[in-house]
Amino acid sequence: METQIWKAYLELGFDHILDLNGYDHILFVSVLTAIYTVRDWKKIVWLITAFTVGHSITLALAALDIISFNPDMIETLIPITIIITGLYQFYRAVTPYLFTRGIYISYVLTSFFGLIHGFGFSNYFKAILGKENDVVLPLFSFNLGVELGQLLVVTLSLMMGSILVLWCKVPQKIWVMFLSILCVIVATYLLFK
Repeated sequence: METQIWKAYLELGFDHILDLNGYDHILFVSVLTAIYTVRDWKKIVWLITAFTVGHSITLALAALDIISFNPDMIETLIPITIIITGLYQFYRAVTPYLFTRGIYISYVLTSFFGLIHGFGFSNYFKAILGKENDVVLPLFSFNLGVELGQLLVVTLSLMMGSILVLWCKVPQKIWVMFLSILCVIVATYLLFK
């Protein structure tokens, strides 16, 4: 029984990230890691994990009804996190010093933005949780599925960036600027739709 619950919530978390109707999450993870290359895989894993820790905290607190937040405010804040991250990555791309630095700022921002995104997950998670008595296993499994889904998105984004930079000879700076601007534009649309 526990294996079935574990597997079900793992799949739900994984599918939730890859659901194209919720593409805001794909945008955030893509722009968050746009500035990195495959060689930076450790930094990327730490960034994605920082994000997962952030959203796991608020997801757990909301699932346990310890805290709640206005869903409309969260739906406004999520695109803002994408816009801020996109502008920050754009700035890092055009500022040579920050291109190779700024990872600690990224960890802090990513964890904080994870808290916001966790509230976005909470209504969905509470709906699928239903009247489940034990929330620990579903919460852990769901978050693990989210983490795996995010790592898949990052892998695909890195592959696309690598193809453009290494094979098509697009300068990495241009790729980062393009992806950052694209994500900012889409997030701005989400903010005002």
